[in-house]
Amino acid sequence: RHTKTAPLPTYDEVLVCTPDTEEEEVELIVRRALSSDSQNQKIYCLLGAEKLVYKVSKQLESHFFRLLQSSTVPDYRFIIFCNAKAHNSYVITVFDTYKVTIPCYSKTEIQAYLSTHLKVPGGTAPVAQAFEEPYQQNVKFVFSNQAGMGR
Repeated sequence: RHTKTAPLPTYDEVLVCTPDTEEEEVELIVRRALSSDSQNQKIYCLLGAEKLVYKVSKQLESHFFRLLQSSTVPDYRFIIFCNAKAHNSYVITVFDTYKVTIPCYSKTEIQAYLSTHLKVPGGTAPVAQAFEEPYQQNVKFVFSNQAGMGR
């Protein structure tokens, strides 16, 4: 359900998948989504799940269906995002019956939503002021090839 006031997901609700994503990481987010504590309205997400290696994809399937059978949560919220062009992905094949097409929003609608939710409260984030942009946001990505070097 689309709502302009819904918050962005928190760090514990999202797992961004890469070929290096480990089975334990996938199991943890599935457990969070299907546990009785998940009634707190959080929406758990796997992003780029098509990038998971075969072994981890198989474990995702195993954990999900095993936990689903033992879960007492009838309305869990777990979303797996995949690139629709990744036809050879095991994850896409396994979860195909659950597939839904999400509505497309315009770039303007997406930018408006993000600018509403990513603003830095006035005077509270001096680090955000290092980025020269017309509107200050509290989310920036800094990448580094070495740990601790992304300053």
